[in-house]
Amino acid sequence: MPSTTSAIESPTTKTFAEFSQLADYSFMDSLQADPQARDNGHDHRPRQVFSGHYVPVTPTAIQKPEYIAHSKTLFSELGLSQELVLDEEFRRLFSGDITVARDPMRPVGWATGYALSIYGTEYIQQCPFGTGNGYGDGRAISVFEGLFKGKRWEMQLKGGGPTPYCRGADGRAVLRSSVREFLAQEYMQALGVPTSRSLTLYVSRSETVRRPWYAQDSRSIDPDILEDNPAAITTRVASSFLRVGQLELFARRARGHVHQGALNELQMIVKHLIERNYIQLIDPSLTFADKVVELADLFRGRLTSLVANWMRVGYCQGNFNSDNCAAGGFTLDYGPFGFCELFDPRFQPWTGGGDHFSFFNQPIAAEANYQMFCEAIRPLLIENPDALARLDQIREGFAEIMSQELDAMWAKKLGLISYDAILVNELMQLMVLSKVDYTIFFRKLSQIPDELSVLKESFYLPSSEQIDAQWSNWLQRWRDRIINCGDLSATSSAMKLINPKYTWREWLIAPAYKMAEQGDYSLIKELQSVLSNPYDEQASDVEKKYDCLKPKSFFNAGGVSHYSCSS
Repeated sequence: MPSTTSAIESPTTKTFAEFSQLADYSFMDSLQADPQARDNGHDHRPRQVFSGHYVPVTPTAIQKPEYIAHSKTLFSELGLSQELVLDEEFRRLFSGDITVARDPMRPVGWATGYALSIYGTEYIQQCPFGTGNGYGDGRAISVFEGLFKGKRWEMQLKGGGPTPYCRGADGRAVLRSSVREFLAQEYMQALGVPTSRSLTLYVSRSETVRRPWYAQDSRSIDPDILEDNPAAITTRVASSFLRVGQLELFARRARGHVHQGALNELQMIVKHLIERNYIQLIDPSLTFADKVVELADLFRGRLTSLVANWMRVGYCQGNFNSDNCAAGGFTLDYGPFGFCELFDPRFQPWTGGGDHFSFFNQPIAAEANYQMFCEAIRPLLIENPDALARLDQIREGFAEIMSQELDAMWAKKLGLISYDAILVNELMQLMVLSKVDYTIFFRKLSQIPDELSVLKESFYLPSSEQIDAQWSNWLQRWRDRIINCGDLSATSSAMKLINPKYTWREWLIAPAYKMAEQGDYSLIKELQSVLSNPYDEQASDVEKKYDCLKPKSFFNAGGVSHYSCSS
């Protein structure tokens, strides 16, 4: 008789008591705490952390928290009742009050240290002690880890108060950055791009924090005012929050023989990474050395695919250091990010990022992070020449695999069976010349138009006869290729699943967080709905509002076209 177990739905978690029973803390149970840490988690001042994988720390609750939004999609995936978000204890936990924890939950959260490298160069300047021992999660505190429908998830408060890694800051996040992160994670998930997820968003109705920002209608590159902004906490969720920078930290200590257990700590964190993010893909019967090599191969595949997806949807990470690179191969950091509107390969929303972190340089930045990943795991293979040789071969093949992923991505965006370098390169030149809107252009192209006028609806500049002639020539050659590929209707439909209709436009996001400061969350909920269905044709009023070119007044506008930080 066949089993009926798979047909039985997991019961929906309706109460906080039921939620607490899902707790399962693999990170704290299998890794080592800082031996100098306090057991009670009252560890909120900057200090050096010399060893251990994490510091137990209690979050600092925001005052008078008020619910703004939650991810209905993620709640469903986790088997959580939608009404749970209104539960008093649930609200208190995810606005920073961990005193509500009940067994088997832990009464403390945890923060982790990590190292920093930028384009393959190790840095310690950001550490206030000049050693690298004070760099890590300054305001991100994990408060829950559990099994939901058989899958492990970790929940982390962004803006949950200071930790030993806070470098003297207040550990808070402002409402502006919290709204952006919450909506961006919802959007990226809907786009089909691997990402950390949004769970909840709460704001304090009495606590504010002061941050540099931009005055109304500012054209300044750097912030030109100090602004009080409501404190907020968004909870991000992921299979783990292990970063390349974390592996680097333990590798640096192992190479430098900083303490007797340094190499063991590195081995433990790598084993934990495999367990948390790759366990289904790596044969458990392999030797540890072979598992490490397999890990390198799998991470390379995930990272190259991720960056190709970023390019596909117009996303620019802005600050793709190794500490912002998730070792699980998904989008992690939503600080100085942005989405390309007017097409520019050098697009970079963060004023501190420079060209090296610009839109089209992301594959190079990814390779630099991957090189540091390989350097970090290398000490574990030092006594195994064969494994080291295989690791080096995988490492050296990154650029080729990245190129293959990008070629396949551009082919899909253009509805082609195979990549055509001449056609793609010529298109890029024309897109720059005509200053096209990246998202609108490819969505219009997905209609497979036979008239240039359709594509010109995505142009920010009036066209000339000469440029029109170049466009017409390109369009005809491209259409000929498409026609030879087969069914135009099927190709058009496939392209519309690759090229979203709706994109993130900062000038439409800014009003949402400004309204939220006044207690009006309606625009956040509207954006959440629109961005959760980015490939769909939506109502005419939605299309009119959200599927349009960027107004001239927002070009070069501080806090919209560019920003130094959004924290």
